[in-house]
Amino acid sequence: MEKNSKKTSLFKFSVYISFTILILISWNTNAQIDSFRKKIDGILGEIDAVTGVALLHSKLADTILFNNDYLYPMQSVYKFPLALAVLAQVEKGIFTLDQKVHITQADLLPNTWSPIREKYRDSQVDLTIAELIEFTVSQSDNNSCDILFRLLGGPESVNEYIHSLGIENVEIAATEQEMHESWEVQFTNVCKPSAMLELLISFYERKILSESSTSYLWKIMCRTTTGSDRIKGLLPDGTVVAHKTGSSGANDMGVTAAVNDVGIVMFPDDSFYAIVVFVSNTKATATECERIIAEISRAAWDFYSENDQ
Repeated sequence: MEKNSKKTSLFKFSVYISFTILILISWNTNAQIDSFRKKIDGILGEIDAVTGVALLHSKLADTILFNNDYLYPMQSVYKFPLALAVLAQVEKGIFTLDQKVHITQADLLPNTWSPIREKYRDSQVDLTIAELIEFTVSQSDNNSCDILFRLLGGPESVNEYIHSLGIENVEIAATEQEMHESWEVQFTNVCKPSAMLELLISFYERKILSESSTSYLWKIMCRTTTGSDRIKGLLPDGTVVAHKTGSSGANDMGVTAAVNDVGIVMFPDDSFYAIVVFVSNTKATATECERIIAEISRAAWDFYSENDQ
């Protein structure tokens, strides 16, 4: 009886210690997350803007959200879901990546960001769908974006496709040309940070496209030439980042509607964090807005580096 009593006492003590350790770990984790949230909150306070943030690490369950109740103008961030929609059609055999599209000068509108127009000035050209995707995503070309929209039947078809994936709180309604015609039109292409985060993670986890299509688009996003001072700005040299930027510029009142960057950041151990930052409704300079995005990304890098177990 005495031995059984001792065994029972030892068992109870062991359970008590284990339970206490779990409580301490949970308390420490919650304290670290609270500290991280305060860090992000402090960064957001550096400029007067409405800034939406969504973060999630592949090894941690907690999604970090700030100002997620707003629908933010995506601007060129919506070229990422556009690319997903084009590649979905390629996988169905409706298009092929090497299929050529004839482009005339009428397709290359002036007064808009367009590396294609600068490269093929005063000439007609046949470009493959693969080249159009590359220009649209990596270089954020507005003319190639609208050519792809026309190929799919307009923004509405892309919107329907994204909704068919179960992604809500995303609306794609207008082309780049339409956004350039009126400041207010950009507010029809909107998204909640959490919705874009879900789209990014679903893409990375091969839940949307095949392995080959995912790898193809991933490489293009890693070659993005815009926004080098945003998500990537303060990260260690050589960090792999697949991302898509969006920018509105400022209106006559000096108000900027969108300085955005969304993407996936890889750690050396192949874990990652998905990050969405939408900076909106601000009179801060583009440089100041980009610094905010870079600081949030760096804070995430530091936090997740220390708490990825």
